[in-house]
Amino acid sequence: MVTVTDVLPSSPLLQEPGAVAGPPGSPDAAVAWHYGDPFGEQRAAAQRVAIVDRSHRFVLTITGRERLSWLHTISSQAVADLADGRSAENLDLDLNGRVLNHFVLTDLGGRVWIDTEGERGQELLDFLRKMVFWADAQPEAAPGHAMLSLLGPRVPDLADVLGVEALPDVYGAVRLGDHDGFLRRMPWPTEDSYDLIVPRAELAGWWSRLTAAGAEPAGLWTYEALRVAALRPRIGIDTDDRTIPHEARWIGDIAERGAVHLNKGCYRGQETVARVQNLGKPPRHLVLLHLDGSADERPAAGDPVTAGGRAVGRLGTVIDHHELGPIALALVKRTVPADTQLLAGPMAAAIDPDSVLADDEPQAGRQAVERLRGR
Repeated sequence: MVTVTDVLPSSPLLQEPGAVAGPPGSPDAAVAWHYGDPFGEQRAAAQRVAIVDRSHRFVLTITGRERLSWLHTISSQAVADLADGRSAENLDLDLNGRVLNHFVLTDLGGRVWIDTEGERGQELLDFLRKMVFWADAQPEAAPGHAMLSLLGPRVPDLADVLGVEALPDVYGAVRLGDHDGFLRRMPWPTEDSYDLIVPRAELAGWWSRLTAAGAEPAGLWTYEALRVAALRPRIGIDTDDRTIPHEARWIGDIAERGAVHLNKGCYRGQETVARVQNLGKPPRHLVLLHLDGSADERPAAGDPVTAGGRAVGRLGTVIDHHELGPIALALVKRTVPADTQLLAGPMAAAIDPDSVLADDEPQAGRQAVERLRGR
């Protein structure tokens, strides 16, 4: 299996005091997992301002006059009319509507910037290049740029250091004053989440300036714990090779903070999306699990979720949250009641009822079929 360290180098910020690298062989081995106080780092991100090294994300760019209209035709989100300085989440699906890649894109100054999981980035880039044909669009890797994330309600205190007059709104992006790079606001993992795309050679400089101005170092453990609590899936960890967008809460246009627009032109995998939306229900849904922390052995992503000895789902990210304790994301059969006693690997688990989306709305396609049948 290709790991992120095979694609991108280990972060220079692993040399920062107290940095502990992500677990060996994990997708996060190239960056800091924590700096000695994981729960304190999470509280900083929730209450003050924290900075997280996410330089293991794969960054690529697309230039060319038709970059947006072309991308619109081969991906799930409607981006043909994306304005300069705006962002979106998007999916690459296979012919059967299964999710291959999730990525975030920003159009700024005549260039689309895309970031995705480190070990999947080359696969996404290869697909984009293969699909260019005669379009005026040029996808290229951008290994010279990398990502930091700022989390917390006090991010506005850093505006002067960032070189911006005002922080952008959700999915908005602004240039970093006279510096190379930009600041983008995201709707997750917290309400105050910003991504910073800067030259990789300047990572340490940005880290030093921002921490000197009050940003507290936090490892990826912090980001992941907040992401899980926000019910935001991570491709390849919270999904498997059968996952379709409806199962992972990716349905919705940009205003709805989703990655799949339901009223756009044809793209690969659209038939499955339309069929589930109009006629069926997804076989599984993404839920938050609360885990019994007294078990000696921890489960891992990919372990089965069982009920009465029968497999009813698949475990995703397992993480310790500073307030919620041990939690996890899981894809569980939609027919499993929320109060079912579950096992996640060796640990007792319970579905958080607030994480279960109501799906009893009548579907337009099903209603039309019933009318044709005279019912």
